[in-house]
Amino acid sequence: MTQADTLRKMMRPTAHQAVSSTHGTQPRVVCITSGKGGVGKSNFTVNMAYALAKLGKKVLVLDADLNLANVDVLLGMTPKFNLHHMFTGEKSLQEVMVTGPGGIRILPGSSGIMELANLTENQKLYFLSEMEELNQQLDVMLIDTAAGINENVIYFNLAAQERIVLLTPEPTSLTDAYALIKVLSTRHDVKRFSIVVNQAESEREALAVFRQISLVCDQFLGTLSLDFLGHIPYDKKLIQAVRSQRLITDLFPDAAASQMIVKIARQFSSSKPTLTTDGNIKFFWPQFS
Repeated sequence: MTQADTLRKMMRPTAHQAVSSTHGTQPRVVCITSGKGGVGKSNFTVNMAYALAKLGKKVLVLDADLNLANVDVLLGMTPKFNLHHMFTGEKSLQEVMVTGPGGIRILPGSSGIMELANLTENQKLYFLSEMEELNQQLDVMLIDTAAGINENVIYFNLAAQERIVLLTPEPTSLTDAYALIKVLSTRHDVKRFSIVVNQAESEREALAVFRQISLVCDQFLGTLSLDFLGHIPYDKKLIQAVRSQRLITDLFPDAAASQMIVKIARQFSSSKPTLTTDGNIKFFWPQFS
């Protein structure tokens, strides 16, 4: 048995560990993901983090697009270090982490570093181990993945306890979101997803999109649980905020998009964490026994 196999066995949650975790204090780890790029996933992630911080939560954003990271750009930040420096051993996790608007903490991803496009098995396990030191410092960790179904995207989805799939009313977005859900459910036994519809003209349109993807999943994937978490309307204020490298929830708190993001954050904050027992390695679970 290799070192990686041994660590994997030690870190895999048992049924008892999964149950006992509901009485622990580990952070909620939520992967915010999408099948298609350009749906506003990174923007939603950082604004969701800011809204949760305003609700008194200690929040960390992990920019898990390790090859084309952009969370720092959205926030107008220029971190000196990123996760590439941690994986190479040049810097520690604490040295890489920076503080953003509202006190949210950020682990910046890298950009243009091809060797991180697909993490090795040892790198994945090392990262999970390093994250353990943040266990008592956080209430919520939001993982902003790359788009698509590449190896890193799947890894971070499996390492999270909860998943929010972001999509827009465009047919290509719905098709690609379905492809992501299909891979996670059929190959990795992930059976529960929350859905947020972005850039919707109305709640009616958003619910129609949600019903459409629900029907397709029911027809072709069998037993799944898709929960409608909310929608975000198209808002020109968002374009202004992006160009200013500011969060819309900070710069324009009364904007329609800001109000809906805050509503989603409140709904998420008041809900109970999803208990995942799919057997995959999770962030912050190894300490329970």
